[in-house]
Formats: sequence, structure tokens, C-alpha cells
Amino acid sequence: MRPQKINDEELLVSLTKVFRARGYEGTSLKELSDVTGLRKASLYHRFPNGKQEMAESVLNYMSKWVTDNIFNALNKEGNSSEVRLKNGFSQIRRLYDGGRDSCIFRALSMQNGMELFHQIISKGMNEWLIAFKNLGLSMNLSDQVAEEMALQTLIDIQGSLILSKGLKDTDIFENTLKKIENRYT
Repeated sequence: MRPQKINDEELLVSLTKVFRARGYEGTSLKELSDVTGLRKASLYHRFPNGKQEMAESVLNYMSKWVTDNIFNALNKEGNSSEVRLKNGFSQIRRLYDGGRDSCIFRALSMQNGMELFHQIISKGMNEWLIAFKNLGLSMNLSDQVAEEMALQTLIDIQGSLILSKGLKDTDIFENTLKKIENRYT
């Protein structure tokens, strides 16, 4: 058996870049082939259900990354709230390259993508809300206040990403994260 040209994580990182930049409908198999260095036949060998399976794999990969790096940091028992926030937001900055990268949920929820990936996207958004609500609860906020803050946090992060891209100003993203951190402390 021939060794793989690209390992699974490198493959998913490459696919993520294209889907983030172009969305589901805007991404062609040629672009996916070009960015990974794999022929279309090799991509189909790894993803028999084609582009949809590639996008689902990207969503699952990103979900695991977010859980391992962001949610675990935000909810790590034994750390103070300030340390949780600092570590979690450091990883959020990393996930979105300081506001330069789009959210994969936004990229894949355009046009037909929302129909195809609604369950995965909805589940992912709810996981973000739960993580931030749990953070608020760990800070002795009431259930209702923790839930409201979690929702506003997700709105603020997503909105700041769109504005940062649209206005080509990553300070918007950074300033928003600082405001969220201040709101929690």
C-alpha cells in the first residue's frame, strides 16, 4: 500500500481553508484538489460521498478542535474564572486567526449549505452556548443571566468576525473579545 501524500489532519486543515473562504456552493472539487495536492480520484477515495462528506468532515474536525481547545479551557475546573477566560479567548483568537478567518458555520450555512448541514451547525452553536453558560454558572451567575450572557457572547463573536472581514479591520474582533472578557469579569 502506498503511503498517503497528506495525513488526515493536514487534509482537513487544507479543506477547512477553502470552505471558510468560499463556502460550500462556491467551492469546486478542483479547488479542493489543488489545495490538498490530491487528485479528484484520491479525494473521492477518502471521501466517497464527495464534497458534502468533505464539508461534514471539516465541521466534525472543527467541532473536536473547538471542544479540545476552547471549551475545555473555558470550563477547566481548578482554574480561576480569569484564567479560564484568558486561556479560552487565546484559543478563540487562534481559531479565527485574530479575526482574519471566517467562522466555518457562517461559511457553510450559505445557500444549500444550511439545508445540508443544519443539524451539525445547530449542534455546534448550542455547544458554544452551553460552554459559555457553564462559564457563567461557574462564576455564580444565575441560570438566566448566564444563558443571556452566553447568547450575547456568541452574537458578539460572530458579528465581530463579519465586521472585521467586511471592514478589513481585525481590531473590531480584538476589541469585541476584550469587551466580552470584561463583561465576564
